Amino acid sequence: MRIAFLTALEGVEEIELTEPWKAAEKADWNPQLVSTGPGRVQAFRHLDKAGTYPVDHVLAGDSSDGYDALVLPGGVANPDALRTDGRAVGFVRDFFTAGKPVAAICHAPWTLVEADVLRGRTLTSWPSLATDIRNAGGTWVDQQVEVCHAAPATLVTSRKPDDLEAFCTAFVMEFRNHGS
Repeated sequence: MRIAFLTALEGVEEIELTEPWKAAEKADWNPQLVSTGPGRVQAFRHLDKAGTYPVDHVLAGDSSDGYDALVLPGGVANPDALRTDGRAVGFVRDFFTAGKPVAAICHAPWTLVEADVLRGRTLTSWPSLATDIRNAGGTWVDQQVEVCHAAPATLVTSRKPDDLEAFCTAFVMEFRNHGS
């Protein structure tokens, strides 16, 4: 299974990238770092610079072809940058249109709001996104992990880094169920 991890070139919360990445590798999947530009993604630990990670693929359009599922790591700056990039928004929207599973943590649902894919869905996120999610037609819940099976695509969401273990367990199970 080939999993796209979509990030901007700067601002992704490092642990929200690395822990789900490890979970995908442990499941014997092929994670790919997809970004808005070439080079290396600059990760952060909250507001402090952390490691950098090589981009595997640069967004060229808005098609999810070639990927089986999508993971959207958080960080405040990362989804804020992604939601202003038409290619990124279209890429995310195409996963839903194609019925492919998506997982998003922390502030990552901001990109989902912009992609207009939350109407009728129940999800969780960092609490400050609750109003944005409701305004986009979604139902926000304060839970460690939320799995929404609303058609056409399964959505797995979590609130914060403290929820990573539950998030990784849930998205691996849902992605695996989708692939079988």
